[in-house]
Amino acid sequence: MKKGLKIFLIIVLVLGVLVLMAGSWFVRGYNNVVALDEGVSEAWGQVETQLQRRYDLIPNLVETVKGYAKHESGVLTEVTKARARVGSAQSIPDKIAANNSLTSALGRLLVVVENYPDLKASQNFLNLQDELAGTENRIAVARRRYNLAARELNTYIKGIPGVVFARIKGVSEAEYFEAPKEAQKAPDVKF
Repeated sequence: MKKGLKIFLIIVLVLGVLVLMAGSWFVRGYNNVVALDEGVSEAWGQVETQLQRRYDLIPNLVETVKGYAKHESGVLTEVTKARARVGSAQSIPDKIAANNSLTSALGRLLVVVENYPDLKASQNFLNLQDELAGTENRIAVARRRYNLAARELNTYIKGIPGVVFARIKGVSEAEYFEAPKEAQKAPDVKF
C-alpha cells in the first residue's frame, strides 16, 4: 500500500471517529433534555392528580360546614369561588396561582370551623377533615417532587451544553410551585 493512501485512510478513520463521537454527544445531550422535560411533566401530572382529589373533596366539605355555619357565607363563597378558579385555570402558572388561592381560602374555612364545636364533633366533618389533611400531605409530597424535577431541568438547561439542546428542542424553564405569600403567616385561631 502506498504511503499516501495509508495516510488518507488514517485521516478518514480519525474523522469518522470524531463524527461518531460528536453525534453520540449530540444524541446524549438531546435525550437528556427530553428526559428531564418528561420528568417535569410526569411530576406535574402527580401534582394535578392530588389537586383534583382536593378539588373533588371541597364541595362535600363546604356543604357539611354550611349546615352548621349558616352565617359564615362569606368564607364559604370565597372557597367556592377559589375552587371555580382552579377548575378554569389552563396554564401551569395559572393553576399554581389558583391552587394557592384555594389553599388560602381553605385555611380560612378551617379557622372558622373552630367556632363550631358541634361541627368539629360531627363524624362526617371529621372524616372529611381527615381526607383533606391526607390530600394536603399528598399535595405537599407531589409539589416537592415536581419542584425537584423542575430544578433539575432548569439547572441543566441554564448550563452548557444544555442550553443548546433546550433551544433545539424548544424547552424552557419550568416554573416552581411555591407556597402563597399568605402561607408565611400562621392563621389566627380564636377559641
